Amino acid sequence: MTVRVLIADDQMMVREGFSVLLGAQPGIEVAGEAVDGRDAVERAAELRPDVVLMDIRMPVMNGIDATREITAAGEAAPRVLVLTTFDLDEYVYQALRAGASGFLLKDASARQLAEGIRLVAAGEALLAPTVTRRLIAEFARLDTVPKPPARERLAGLTERETEVLALVAQGLSNAEIAAHLVVAESTVKTHVSRILVKLDLRDRTQAAVLAYETRLVVPS
Repeated sequence: MTVRVLIADDQMMVREGFSVLLGAQPGIEVAGEAVDGRDAVERAAELRPDVVLMDIRMPVMNGIDATREITAAGEAAPRVLVLTTFDLDEYVYQALRAGASGFLLKDASARQLAEGIRLVAAGEALLAPTVTRRLIAEFARLDTVPKPPARERLAGLTERETEVLALVAQGLSNAEIAAHLVVAESTVKTHVSRILVKLDLRDRTQAAVLAYETRLVVPS
């Protein structure tokens, strides 16, 4: 299966560089490029890519607003993978809340970029247990009081589902969660799927964000 990618960045050299890198990766096709956030929204609707590589700081419309518009279509929307220069970019957390499935640094290798694209295209979250988890935890500190409506959403989860959600928020993969709980990986996948359905979430990234915002997981 070929993953079609839209590259959104206001710097031509960056777009061309990523196009060359991705064009050499098996199973990945560059469907098009966008020069700003508004262009990204329009090109995403026109080209219907599987994944949008989204820069944050762009003219006309920034990557956060563009991500929010693109992901508003729900399951039919392409996944958004945010690109940033700094691993603690203050806007990345906002992008995750807007619907992005994860983020990568712009200095990522071709292999890391390709793996990240394939991961989010498959519906997983790009939650590296180092950078991304630290980022979500840091910005979650700003929400010191749980939002009551959001906290109430967790009431429909079983005890085991709540436990799995907390582990997802800590950046653990299905295999790692299975090992931690001493259950089959297929069982974890079932729990994760039920969590997303019950909480009406797109993917694991959104689940992790909600877990921090409701203080189910408290940043250390």
